Amino acid sequence: MPVPADTSPADESPHPRLMVAVLAFCGVVVALMQTLVVPLLPHIPELTGSTPTAASWLVTVTLLTGAVCTPLLGRIGDMYGKRRVLLASLGVLVAGSVLCAISSHIAVLIAGRALQGAALAVVPLGISIMRDELPPARVLSSVALMSSTLGVGAAVGLPVAALVVEHADWHTMFWVSAGLGLLDILLVLWQVPESPLRSRGRFDVLGAVGLSAVLVALLLAVTQGADWGWASGRTLGLLAAAVVLGLLWGAYELRHSSPMVDMRVSARPAVLLANLAALLIGFSFYANSLVTAQMVQEPKATGYGLGASIVVSGLCLLPGGVSMVALSPLSARISAARGPKVTLAVAAVVMAVGYVVRFFTSHQLWMIIAGATVVSAGTAIAYSALPALVIRAVPAAETGAANGLNTLMRSVGQAVCSAVVAAVLANLTFQVGGRTAPTLHAYLVVFLVAAGAAVLALAVTLLMPGRRSGPGTAVPDPRGGDARRPDGVGEGRA
Repeated sequence: MPVPADTSPADESPHPRLMVAVLAFCGVVVALMQTLVVPLLPHIPELTGSTPTAASWLVTVTLLTGAVCTPLLGRIGDMYGKRRVLLASLGVLVAGSVLCAISSHIAVLIAGRALQGAALAVVPLGISIMRDELPPARVLSSVALMSSTLGVGAAVGLPVAALVVEHADWHTMFWVSAGLGLLDILLVLWQVPESPLRSRGRFDVLGAVGLSAVLVALLLAVTQGADWGWASGRTLGLLAAAVVLGLLWGAYELRHSSPMVDMRVSARPAVLLANLAALLIGFSFYANSLVTAQMVQEPKATGYGLGASIVVSGLCLLPGGVSMVALSPLSARISAARGPKVTLAVAAVVMAVGYVVRFFTSHQLWMIIAGATVVSAGTAIAYSALPALVIRAVPAAETGAANGLNTLMRSVGQAVCSAVVAAVLANLTFQVGGRTAPTLHAYLVVFLVAAGAAVLALAVTLLMPGRRSGPGTAVPDPRGGDARRPDGVGEGRA
């Protein structure tokens, strides 16, 4: 049962719309942080005197720390205060950004990026605060907006970072990241109240360590397998360790009175299938981001490349980011009228259609942008529906941990996608202009695989339990009493 914290009317946000805007801005900044280094990666070895392998860790380490910290901080937020943990995550983001801004040593940069990765917990924490603080009728639309920030920040981050790389000192973008993180902290202190809910029990330290070990072993194998060799001892050993540790961790969590992850709740069809759909959607979405910029930058001598600059290639994803914000209200309306299951099914279809468009239109810039934007539109609808599916299936006091786990599954899907795309583009190549480049067929294979992931996500969605109650069902309000939830957010709650 959730435990209300001591609150007074003064603790509540007097302006719910401002609170939502502040939390959404936090999400944009975190997503922006994730993509800042992408245009810089080819130049990092020269700028830092390191190797390309070392430079790749600027992305890998953020993925690892984000994957580990997101479910952990979600659980800590459920127990000790979501606003408090949100502020701590943003503080770590600022510290990591400053560390990167003051140094050109690769080890220091990797450490700073590791700290920045912890901030990925901001989005599920923000979603949990919205559930606790907003009137029921506003929850779906606000959650949809918060979820869309992941794509918006990524779409804006690439061209902005490319402009910095071309026209300013590369440390500037880390100073900007630190400044935005500090602004986020001040805005949260001003407008975001502490959630009134707490979950009972003590923090499961051993469960947290076990989950972290499983994730590190799995993601290291997935992200480094291409460099180490998929049949190498290190890769196979890490995959085996992830399986064994995962089984031991699951058995321990089932026996624990206050587990890090409630396995019984996570095993419910509604939650389990939502997490599997998140993995597939994350895979399908990330392929769009990975190949679009690279494809348009390929030289014209390849027969399909456009020879575009880094800035132009980054701008190709900007319309998709705009569409994610524009479509978040539509997603909320579909979920309110038909339920988030229908919304997710629509999203999966749109994503698959987007990749079909990309498959047949790979030679003209405007058609490439159109196809990428359709995929982003489907992603916006999906990312808005997934938290709603989780919210309606778990107790209110476990929202942070449950949404953290769902966000983690998206990250795992992205990591797997990165490995698959790298393998396809590295193995389907030809010689052109004295260099090795992926063939057009390689990119088309990526589009087909990503479309297949979207179709699988549709199949998983159709297997999800339907509505168990209609609109207007009375469910407990997080702040006490009963509340009518016309949006269906309360469906299936324990």
